[in-house]
Order: sequence, then C-alpha cells, then structure tokens
Amino acid sequence: MSELSERFETHAPGDKLAGDKLRCDACPVMCYIAEGRTGACDRYGNFGGRIVRCDPVRLLDYAVESGAAVVPFGGDGWDGELVNTTRRFVTAIGAGTTYPDYKPAPFIVSQEVEGVDLVTVVTEGIFSYCGVKVKIDTDRHLGAETAIVRSQGEAVGHVTTGEYGSQMLSLGGVHHLTGGSKSEGRVTCDTLLELCNKKAVELEIEGGAKVVVQAGQPPVIDGTVENRMRVGCGSATIGMFASQWRGLVDEVVVVDDHITGVVSEHQAGKVLGWEETGIRIIGRRSTPGRYFKVSEPGLGWGGTTISDPLAILGEWNPKKGARPGLSLLMVSTTGEQFAYYELDEALAPVAKPFPERLGKSVKLIEENCEPALCTVLFVGGAGGSLRAGVTENPVNLTRSVQGLKTYVTVGGAPVYVWPGGGITLMVDVLNVPDGAFGYVPTPALVAPIEFTLRKDDYLALGGFAAEIRSVDDVVARGGEYFNERSAGAAPARNPWPPLAQLRRSQGARP
Repeated sequence: MSELSERFETHAPGDKLAGDKLRCDACPVMCYIAEGRTGACDRYGNFGGRIVRCDPVRLLDYAVESGAAVVPFGGDGWDGELVNTTRRFVTAIGAGTTYPDYKPAPFIVSQEVEGVDLVTVVTEGIFSYCGVKVKIDTDRHLGAETAIVRSQGEAVGHVTTGEYGSQMLSLGGVHHLTGGSKSEGRVTCDTLLELCNKKAVELEIEGGAKVVVQAGQPPVIDGTVENRMRVGCGSATIGMFASQWRGLVDEVVVVDDHITGVVSEHQAGKVLGWEETGIRIIGRRSTPGRYFKVSEPGLGWGGTTISDPLAILGEWNPKKGARPGLSLLMVSTTGEQFAYYELDEALAPVAKPFPERLGKSVKLIEENCEPALCTVLFVGGAGGSLRAGVTENPVNLTRSVQGLKTYVTVGGAPVYVWPGGGITLMVDVLNVPDGAFGYVPTPALVAPIEFTLRKDDYLALGGFAAEIRSVDDVVARGGEYFNERSAGAAPARNPWPPLAQLRRSQGARP
C-alpha cells in the first residue's frame, strides 16, 4: 500500500481509532495516521498515541522599551541574569486550527501591556478563499492584460492592470483552487504556498514571457535578470531632468511604451526657454511633449518593441527649427539604453559617439532608478472557522475589526484590512516569519492569523472567557496538540502591541 493511500484509508464516520491509526480532525481531509507518521499535510502526526502539531508554536520577542533593539530569544550572550527584558507575543504559527469550527481558537492569550489588559486570539486559518497579488518591477512586457498565468502547465491566475513601473499578477483564488480540475487545484495550492514562503516560482504567461518570481528578489524574465525599476514615465523623466540637459543638447526624447517625452515641447522645457527643433514623433499626441502609443509594449527601449529608437521619428521640419548639426539625445526610462545623434545636411539623424558631457545626466537617471524586485502579497478572506474560534457570535468580531477595536496580524506582521463586508486582509509575505504558511490537500492554504484587542472588549463581544490563558502558561504547557515552543526576535518593522490604534478606537480610554 502506498504512503498516500495509507493516509487516506477510509473508515466509518465518527471512528476516532482504527487499528493502530488515529484520525486527525484538524482539517476536512480527516486523515487516519499510523504511529510515527504524519498526515497528508505534513503538519500533524501520530506520535505516542496522540495527534501532535509537528511544528512548534512560534513566539516573538519584542523589546520592552520603545525604540530599544529587539532582543533575541536565548541568545549566546546570556549572562545568566533572570530578568525578562522582552515582551512575548504568541503567534498563530504552529498553533493549530479551530476546525471543525465549533471549538475555541487554540490559544487565547492575555497579558498586560503598559497598564492595558490585552487579549490575543491565535489560530491557523484554512483559506480556500485566498490568493496572492504579485508586483513585478519591470518595463518589459510580460503579457496582455487578462492573459492566463500558468505554473507547471496549469492555469493559476491572470495578468491584471499594469501600475507605475510594475506589472501585476493576480494568482490563486477559490475558482483555481477548487473550481477546476484536481491538477489545477493542486498546482495552484503549491504555487501559492511556495510564493508565500518566499521561494522562487517559474510562471508562464500565455502569449507573453516566462518569469521567475520570488518575494524580495529581482524578477528573471525570459532568462534575463531585471535590475532597475524605471525612474518614471517618459514625461516624468523629462520633468525631473530637463534642467540637467539645458545647454548641453538641443533635443531630448525619453522613449517609453506609456508616455514618451520630448523636452522641447514639454512644459518643463518651455519653462526653461527651450527652443523648437522641428522634431516629429510617430505616435498619438496627448498634451505638448507627451505621446502615447509610439510602439506596442515589448522588451525593447522603455518597455516598447523598439530596438532602434529612430523608428519613432518622422521627418524633421526646418520651418520649426530643424537644422544641420542639431543634437539629439534619446534615452530610456531606466537609463539602460541611450544614444546620441546629430542631423546631417538632409536633416536625417546620424549616430555619433556618445559625448562625455551627457554621461552625467544618463547616470543620474540610473541612480534614481530603484532596484527591480518582486513583491508578494497574501490576500485572504477570514471567514467562519476563524471567527467562530474567537466568539460564539462571529459577526461581532467582524464589526470589531471594521471598527478598529481589533488589530489583525499574520504571524505577528501587520495587515491591511479591506473596507467593506467581511474580514479580507492583505499582508506582505516578507514581513511574515519564514515557513509561516502551510497547506491542506482539500486544497487550501493555511495561514497564521492573530486578533488582538482589549480584554474588556473581548468579553463584550462574547469571547471565550474560560479559555483565556497567560503567556507563561502557554510557554509552560503548550496547547491541544502538545505543541513545542520556539521563539525568536520579531522584525523591527512589525511593531506590537498596537496600543495607539486600540486607544484611538476607544476614545483614548486609559
């Protein structure tokens, strides 16, 4: 019998024990697990005749004094002094789940912070309604808007609207996870898990590029590592650097697939007293010095299909200033491509060696370009099982979050909660501790989530008062699944607790 079939061996509903196997009820798969083995998710196992959460509960340590350095847990430099210089925060990483939804969260932890009694409710949520938004810093054309994004040949998302200097992907979601084939759901779950755990994933866009995405790393597009994010569109580049070019060159064109800028026509040039040059751009004129659609999006200059920038120029007009010897700088929005020309007797631009006097201005464009990176944002809807683990009347939690009385974190990292109904949250995975995300083969993603609020507010919304424990008790006894405990320093960019927000929401109540 294979390992997989053993894990999914079926028994009568309600059976807790079958032979030497235990049924795990931590997710809807309900694996029967033999002694010394783990379930299909590799998160829970049968050890010593008990279902055990295999990963330890993660505690984060925060320095007590505001502005003080974060103190790591159990550092090598400990001098034996039994003084607690940190404040511990119990995260949901490794905590366990509320499934099958009727029971309280695995940990409901109370501690006093600056005279305020706080409660943090901790659980690992099973998210079928989840996905990631991926921001890829590049001018290169990845694919048409709405084009299907594939991983391992399966559709896992689509290209969405391009933003300033970045291409955006929307991956995952319930329809890819559960609405397609089993293979599509499995691959979607694998892809989301890898991305959320900060690993590299290769994606292929229909009719477009192959791109390797990893949170916090440069994108690799069709085998080429992207280095720079554009300083701005062509028009913005003209506005920022027109004064750098005044007196050094007669005309500047910044090539861009969005807005190509022409300094002599642009308002920035006019303010500086730039003279007409008789240049003509082949494209759709928007406003003076700003042109749309000089090219289709591509992998060339400024995110266009252009390899020769002269392709966007028409005939020069001598009645509007064109003359032999007129100098022209053409440059991309990242400064990676640049060329210098002078008009000959027939008013045709001729390539010339790049003059040293213009090198500084091109270098300035490069210096103002930020490193190109990939950003991965986990997006999930916190529904019934999460809220039922906090209060017997789940809508009370939703209203408390929307009213800013409850502060939401994912593995201790601050989140953005979308306005409107429900609790739809978004978090930068780089702010979440490593290895925080898991999965269940339903398929769905497992993500840690914590709700922090004042203790009196928690009791008022119908919380599980009898389940409240101290941090020390959690450290000493663990939880339902006999969790081990591990701790580490919290990232400095993840402040906790959110006393300022909680006080504002209570009208500065002491």
